[in-house]
Amino acid sequence: MLKKILSPESCAKCRVCCIFDKYDVWETPVISKELREKISEVSPGLKFASKGNAFIFNMEECWDEKEELFTCPALDPQKGCTLGDLKPFDCKIWPYRIMRLGNDLVISIASICPEMYSKPLSELTGMLEGGLAEEIFREAALHPEMIKPYEQGYPILKVKEGENK
Repeated sequence: MLKKILSPESCAKCRVCCIFDKYDVWETPVISKELREKISEVSPGLKFASKGNAFIFNMEECWDEKEELFTCPALDPQKGCTLGDLKPFDCKIWPYRIMRLGNDLVISIASICPEMYSKPLSELTGMLEGGLAEEIFREAALHPEMIKPYEQGYPILKVKEGENK
């Protein structure tokens, strides 16, 4: 989805978006019931935990005690993400994030993506203007459970005002 601005090769080398420490495990992608069913058909070994009306990967089974990190269970160390077109929407748009700030929805960016963080802000906001922002807001309306609370330090790139909870 972000191939115009982020190359698949740089993502494959990095994979920082698939690994979580205990402080950012809240960023685990939210998966709709429908998508969970499709993923379970092709990857029956993946386990899920409920999150409201949706699901997240069961990250408890993915804890590396030595490294003190959770690794996404869909990540193959050699091949990368095993989900292909079944990636959760959160993963498709990462490092963009949809968050709630008061009554507003905001699209922010995770500053830990080295490839994106090196890009000028105008390029990051320009990508949103090409229809991506509308798609993110539309998906958030369909699956409000994917909206995360705003976290201090995430640069806000786009605001949709007055979106009730």
